[in-house]
Amino acid sequence: MVTGLELAALAVALVLLFGAARILQAVRPLIVNAVVGLLVFLAASWFGIGVEVNWLTLAVVAIGGLPGAVLVVLLSVFGLAFTPDLVAPLV
Repeated sequence: MVTGLELAALAVALVLLFGAARILQAVRPLIVNAVVGLLVFLAASWFGIGVEVNWLTLAVVAIGGLPGAVLVVLLSVFGLAFTPDLVAPLV
């Protein structure tokens, strides 16, 4: 016999499962953009362009996608931002 407590636990588990699935659906494009951006940074490093990878560059790339990654690389090339010697440590 199924008790009310077991049904309540099942309902809570289902709500948490569906909530986690919705969160993953919302975050998945940001994760894909961040991975593509890191690949662009890796390709830039093959050409001798150094880009400082920190939380700000990942946020720009995650939100901006490939154009954001290209912008970060261009800013690093021209020495305006995201160069390894200009970024202060976050400590």
